[in-house]
Amino acid sequence: MSRRLCRVATPLGDALLALDGETLLALDWDEHRERMQRLWERRFGDDLPAEGDAIGVAVNAVHAYFAGDASALDGLDVDPGGTEFQAAVWTALRGIPAGRTTTYGALAESLQRPDAVRAVGAANGANPVSLVLPCHRVVGADGELVGYAGGLERKRWLLRHEGVAVPEQASLFG
Repeated sequence: MSRRLCRVATPLGDALLALDGETLLALDWDEHRERMQRLWERRFGDDLPAEGDAIGVAVNAVHAYFAGDASALDGLDVDPGGTEFQAAVWTALRGIPAGRTTTYGALAESLQRPDAVRAVGAANGANPVSLVLPCHRVVGADGELVGYAGGLERKRWLLRHEGVAVPEQASLFG
């Protein structure tokens, strides 16, 4: 397949989508391009592909998501790579519906690994396909907005966009 990098303007800044055909390999924010490059090199051993035309199923889905269709990203074909444990965490992330949040502890419990809360957090932080594998829907045990590589203000915006009532000072549990 042909790998390409697409830039998509969003209300939160430009998103970069790395694709192999119509399979999404990575999605991150333009200001985190270095992080995306590091993850890419670790996985593929070379530079990110050249930027190409922002067309295709994934690009359309990102536009639809930001236009208000919170489920637009649900059916996208993704290949994030990762270890077996990371893949399990990332699969579990896809099970968190838009408009909902969960905690790192609950995610660890769902994987039948209740003692792996920190490992779940690390896997969440290494997620190369932001938004589609919705790591922004994971919050701290006390409901605080924590641990989003794209920044907590972006996480707050995304959760509000999906219909989560997020207080300005963060705790979702009151």
